Amino acid sequence: MSTRPEILFPLFAALTSLDGIGPKTAQHMAVLGVTKPRDLLFLLPYSGIDRSLRASVQGADLPATLTVEVEVGEHRPPRNKGGAYRIDVIDAQIAFQLVYFHARGEYLGKLLPTGQRRTVSGKVEFFDGMAQMVHPDHVVRDDEADQIPLFEPVYPLTSGITQKPLGKAIASALSRMPELVEWIDPNQKTLKNWPDWRAAVQSAHAPETMADLSAMAPARERLAYDEFMAHQLTLALARANRRRAPGIESHGNGRLRNKVLSALPYKPTGAQQRAIEEITSDLARPERMNRLLQGDVGSGKTLVAFMALLTVVEAGGQGVMMAPTEILARQHLEGLQPLAEEAGVVLELLTGRDKGREREAKLGALQAGDIQILVGTHAVFQKDVHFADLRLAIVDEQHRFGVRQRLELGKKGQGADVLVMTATPIPRSLALAQYGDMDVSVLDEKPAGRKPIKTALISDERVSEVVDHLRRAIAEGRQAYWVCPLVGESEVSDLIAAEERFKTLRALLGEAAVRLVHGQMPPSEKDAAMADFTAGRAQVLVATTVIEVGVNVPNATIMVIERAESFGLAQLHQLRGRVGRGSAASTCLLMYKAPLSENGRKRLTVLRETEDGFVISETDLQMRGAGDLIGTAQSGLPRFRVADMESQTALMDIAQSDARKLLHDDPELVTPRGQAARVLLWLMEQDQAIRLISVG
Repeated sequence: MSTRPEILFPLFAALTSLDGIGPKTAQHMAVLGVTKPRDLLFLLPYSGIDRSLRASVQGADLPATLTVEVEVGEHRPPRNKGGAYRIDVIDAQIAFQLVYFHARGEYLGKLLPTGQRRTVSGKVEFFDGMAQMVHPDHVVRDDEADQIPLFEPVYPLTSGITQKPLGKAIASALSRMPELVEWIDPNQKTLKNWPDWRAAVQSAHAPETMADLSAMAPARERLAYDEFMAHQLTLALARANRRRAPGIESHGNGRLRNKVLSALPYKPTGAQQRAIEEITSDLARPERMNRLLQGDVGSGKTLVAFMALLTVVEAGGQGVMMAPTEILARQHLEGLQPLAEEAGVVLELLTGRDKGREREAKLGALQAGDIQILVGTHAVFQKDVHFADLRLAIVDEQHRFGVRQRLELGKKGQGADVLVMTATPIPRSLALAQYGDMDVSVLDEKPAGRKPIKTALISDERVSEVVDHLRRAIAEGRQAYWVCPLVGESEVSDLIAAEERFKTLRALLGEAAVRLVHGQMPPSEKDAAMADFTAGRAQVLVATTVIEVGVNVPNATIMVIERAESFGLAQLHQLRGRVGRGSAASTCLLMYKAPLSENGRKRLTVLRETEDGFVISETDLQMRGAGDLIGTAQSGLPRFRVADMESQTALMDIAQSDARKLLHDDPELVTPRGQAARVLLWLMEQDQAIRLISVG
């Protein structure tokens, strides 16, 4: 079924085919993301107004929207142009006024004739000691009182669109809904007491109480599940498709791994052992591995990655480890070199800096299979780089490395397994939404011997105290990072802030002690400054956020973050993770500019109270929302209409396992439920998934 099923045609027709929508209104609707009848079905009310009839406005907690029956009294037209037109009315207990502005007298005379009874509904407030209802929303004769909804849904609006015409268009879209075959597992549906799809949409648009508007209401929960299900089916199809691509089975014999493990001064944590087992069993399978290894700062990802590399070397293949920057690639090399020597394997570095003969020699050795493990930057992608037998590609720091690069890497080794490492703990809901096509291993324990980092908040008015603290630490032979604030959108202003701080610190602490690193420097200068700091020739490294990821200097025990409130939580956590890598106690000073906003204080306090990256990332998600957390534009995150990723993670979990099970039982989606799931994919506009099925 690679064309849209006919049953859905009415929902994908022109918007102007609906009642009350002309070309102009259709343009306004586009602002709400509505371009066809289907979109109106998922534009749900966000609030509601209780319009049930009451005896009197007396005793109501004003201002409030009320519905009462009144007897119409005297009309009082405005004395001057633009004044208010007032009508006296009386309900069962009290007199009040209806007020209209810019009103036509003869129209109001017909609508509200003196001496007759009418039911009115609208917002009532006190003004000059008298209750008033300004511009009632509804005025009807008593025999038409049932035209006023008891509970009226309130929809999101945009300029040029009001509730009434929108309501009319939605009613028209609802009348076109087809009966669709059920795609939800029957047990799941019974368990949750969910209505059928069509009934769910109707019910979501006809709430009877505020409770019907909650995400937990069965109709809404079902529609949220449908969105998650469509998205997770797409990811599951991508995963199944990738698994169909033949991989290489790599069975290691443990020879090299045991050498390294027995030489280690510590025992791997339970989480490390679990991740190593998951990866080893993936490598041995005939399908290609596509796994995400996420671990907090200092959770020991490098060891897990190296064990995976050794497994493929034991099996006679080669492995490559990719880093986003040269600094990081060199760090990986330094971290892995001693382990490689223990195992007796050949490890080499390839970056854009390798030129001429040296480069040729490396490429020759790689193609001959003499280099068993290669560490590199994206220079590994160049056309002239050939492996003898590439089995495993490890990609470090996911967010700098898109899906396209993952595919490129796959081409270098037909069937190479892929392991992606990220040091940013990803909240469970985002991991499901963004990496649902991957299998995930989590390192959630810290290796023994890691000392906690003491975190303190300090106002920037006390900067001189911070400098004194640094002076004492340097005298004791310790080192420190000083991270400068994110000033503006442009890197230039960030740079100015860093250079200013660099100058003042050099003046206070001595020229030889301080170095500067920022994004605009030529790589050679950046490396020279880093090398001085790493070797202990400099004691303080002033930096913009370029040091956020991966820098490893065990002797550095102080991290100062200036204007900490301008950073995101996850970023602060990453920066703090640059210290606390040696045996000495470490401190992180979060300098802020007073007064702190409520949000700013909450962020910094969470950081002071916990070092658990997963707790921090969940808090970050709640405070900023998914879009801001990874910048929706480049994140490829789905935009859900009904579902809420932050509060409905458990529902997304269910959708993920349901989607994977459905595809496991019915890989081609040909059973009645499989066919229904195809209709769901069309309904939710998951074209990508539909292409995957037609390819499959």
